[in-house]
Amino acid sequence: MSGPAALPDLRALERQHDRLSAQAEGLHREHARVRNSLERQREFLTLAPAARQTLEELSTALFGKILDEVEANLTHAIREILGQDRVVSTLREVKNNRLQIHFQIQNSGNEEEIEDIMTGQGGSVCNILSVGLRLIALSQLPPERHRPFLVLDEQDCWLRPALIPRFMQLINEIADRLELQLLVISHHPIDLFAGAADRIYELRPDREHGAALTQVK
Repeated sequence: MSGPAALPDLRALERQHDRLSAQAEGLHREHARVRNSLERQREFLTLAPAARQTLEELSTALFGKILDEVEANLTHAIREILGQDRVVSTLREVKNNRLQIHFQIQNSGNEEEIEDIMTGQGGSVCNILSVGLRLIALSQLPPERHRPFLVLDEQDCWLRPALIPRFMQLINEIADRLELQLLVISHHPIDLFAGAADRIYELRPDREHGAALTQVK
């Protein structure tokens, strides 16, 4: 006959029980952590569309206020320089999470008559809007990182000579108000700038030196 079966080691069983209990407790905590993380992810996915819509609305509202001011300033410039009752307006829409802006010109009192800013008035409208947008953009830059200086190279090329004095006077007033320094290069006669420029220099061909620079004012 065989002898009695050996009894299990109680201490070994206790140690094994402790290890299994510790593992179970760790797995329980990990399960709780994963479940909480999953709940947060679900909450985020639920709120994400509404949050994105809200951000788009805030961006549109913020840029809308800026664009309202831009429209008013550019409309004033068009009326002052061209002497015509026209309105600068913008079409604003959000596509692919980006605000897109399209500028257009309308005759006052006739919203259906829209003019292309690239060809309107033989390019004069584009000239005026281009200068206005540059001045506005430059005024928004941090002054500690950007010098308030703008070069306009033949920006009056499509303007009739009769419009040049009013054009120069207006951008000179805007530059003074925004504390910007302008350097204007033009092929128009010097006398058209006499009433708006602080200093005028004339560049003429010189047989000996190639070019001669003379201060006229």
